[in-house]
Amino acid sequence: MAIRKISTGAIIATAVTGLFLTLLTSALLMSYQAIPSQGTVTAVNVGVYSDSECTQNCTSLNWGTIRPGSQINKIVYVKNIGNVPMTITMATENWLPTNASSLVTLNWNQEDTTLNVNQSTGATLTLAAAASAEGNLTDFSFDIIITGTE
Repeated sequence: MAIRKISTGAIIATAVTGLFLTLLTSALLMSYQAIPSQGTVTAVNVGVYSDSECTQNCTSLNWGTIRPGSQINKIVYVKNIGNVPMTITMATENWLPTNASSLVTLNWNQEDTTLNVNQSTGATLTLAAAASAEGNLTDFSFDIIITGTE
């Protein structure tokens, strides 16, 4: 039986192709990293609800998983339950791990909106993860505080 010789060029081409496919697979897996997250919701002087009828208190948000470089929107409903008009604001605190606040942001579309007595509004909260979160954040949590002030 004759033994075939494989050329050095064929060996190098096979090795380079294998290395390329390994790097490509690794890059694809990293670009699909998903980061689980959740947050508690605290309402101060207003009600925060998960339904537009304002009957289901919203005390937490499960953001599911977010991919680095992407964003997720959630809608909550804020209602003035006081006796005077209230201006609503939102803040975050208690980020775990603490570096998550530099890799993830939370914004909403109702900052400084004034609600009359018993008035409610839908608020879109937008959670965005920076592309740099990839490999630097595996999960996170934080508190959301929605406040009404006179």
